[in-house]
Amino acid sequence: MSGAGVTARRLDYTKSEMMIAASARQLRGVRNCFVGVGLPNIVCNLAQRTVAPDLQLVYESGAYGARPERLPLSIGDPTLATGATAITSMFELFAYYLQAGLIDVAFLGGAQIDRFGNLNTTVIGTYEKPAVRLPGSGGACEIAIHARRILVIMRQAQRSFVDKLHFRTSPGHSGDPAHDAARGWFGSGPTSVVTDLGTYGFDQDSGEMTLQTLHPGVTLEDVRANTGWEPRIAEDLGETPPPSDDELRLVREELDPQGVYTK
Repeated sequence: MSGAGVTARRLDYTKSEMMIAASARQLRGVRNCFVGVGLPNIVCNLAQRTVAPDLQLVYESGAYGARPERLPLSIGDPTLATGATAITSMFELFAYYLQAGLIDVAFLGGAQIDRFGNLNTTVIGTYEKPAVRLPGSGGACEIAIHARRILVIMRQAQRSFVDKLHFRTSPGHSGDPAHDAARGWFGSGPTSVVTDLGTYGFDQDSGEMTLQTLHPGVTLEDVRANTGWEPRIAEDLGETPPPSDDELRLVREELDPQGVYTK
């Protein structure tokens, strides 16, 4: 990644730890959160221990209210049953929780995202003859439509922040707020994006992703160099607060002591 600002001062945390802390703070007061494995799982467990003690972790495989004893390897990992309030079928979870509008926040990621928060997890290249065949939607499309808020966490680069998706797997905003309001979905579309460079919201009038804060040591030149369009910048652009000592202790000692996802 280019930009002199990135190396201007030494940071006592990794880019992943910065993303985790910034994402966890956005879960303050949240009750039900649809979460996956990897960074989102650590984010939610950190939020439980800091800003959202009543947070209920909901996993696509059918676990509700899980408190896993270790990092799950997949959404089907038996550790997700640990301390769970309920274990249901995947159908029941989607039909009676997600599609009923009971999921407050959900995490999504992707290989590509555009300026309106549309996501691609299907192919790189053409659908008929892709250069890379990705995992596909799974439940991501339904989650994007029905969860009341969508938080996206992914690393930022020209190849991932693209002007035009190769395939739209999960819908975001259309650029026409009136059209979006008429779609009749429970969800409001993407509300926040956290990357290794900064945090983003979405403009209420245009639905366009808007840079709200830069992480410490990151410059606007870094953001522009890693975005496939000219990014929209908030007038009151600020700096993301770095991870606190307590957040770092929880991540390093309790949530990912081996540094599987955070190094």
